[in-house]
Amino acid sequence: MKVILNKDLPILGEEGDIKEVAKGYARNFLFPRSIALPYTERTIAQLEARRGEIETRKADKRKDAASIKERLEALELVITMPAGANGKLYGAVTNQTVADELTKLGFQVERKRIELAGNTFKSVGNYKVTVKLYESAAAEVSLTVQGQMLKTETKATASRKGAARRRKNEEPAPNPAVDEPSQANPPQA
Repeated sequence: MKVILNKDLPILGEEGDIKEVAKGYARNFLFPRSIALPYTERTIAQLEARRGEIETRKADKRKDAASIKERLEALELVITMPAGANGKLYGAVTNQTVADELTKLGFQVERKRIELAGNTFKSVGNYKVTVKLYESAAAEVSLTVQGQMLKTETKATASRKGAARRRKNEEPAPNPAVDEPSQANPPQA
């Protein structure tokens, strides 16, 4: 079924686009939420009347994307993660990690729009991250992953802690002198 998008929908398209979708998707999701209109002569005429407004909005989005691109490319993003002595991270830097850092700096970027080479970074170093903005506009952000050394225990320290835990969890042996009344001294009445 052909529909004309009335609003931007990231997974489908932008306002004014003509798309082919399943009938159930259109009837149950797009039409009730006023995201799309059925493809008819009347709605085509309405689209043509609004074409100027739509193009103006798209031009504004392009300008915004260009300004965000400049700000992102000037940015040096630094992420500190726990790492071992050899530079391997305990965990990984993902597109969600980068999106969270960008949000802290005031950029609202969906994690789906952030591309990492190899999907994740698992070691300390300098990387380039691509952020897709609008249409073909994309920004390359410099990312530095720093390692934070965790305090490691020696085997002797760990064994002492383990022994202390075992002693703590063990029940004390019963002391017959304290726990049971003595036969020699019956209680006085």
